[in-house]
Amino acid sequence: MKRTDLAKADAKKIMNQMAGRPGAPGAAVPGAAPALDRRAQRERDRALGLVPFAVKLNGELVQQLQTLTKERGVDMNELVAELLQTGLKG
Repeated sequence: MKRTDLAKADAKKIMNQMAGRPGAPGAAVPGAAPALDRRAQRERDRALGLVPFAVKLNGELVQQLQTLTKERGVDMNELVAELLQTGLKG
């Protein structure tokens, strides 16, 4: 076994031990909603016709979008979809 393989195995052991402790990274928070299974989330998104679409934007533009989401009380996905639809119509 290589030295790097041993280090990876040790890191996994430590992470597994820490996951059982309250407040540790990956530990369940009492009263919090359970984390969604990523596969199940992707299936739900696919059923809704949603497709992941990553873009790189200027930081100032992202701040404006975040401000609009707070003002309107919607999430970023809804806001960007609305703005794109409006922009594509005109």
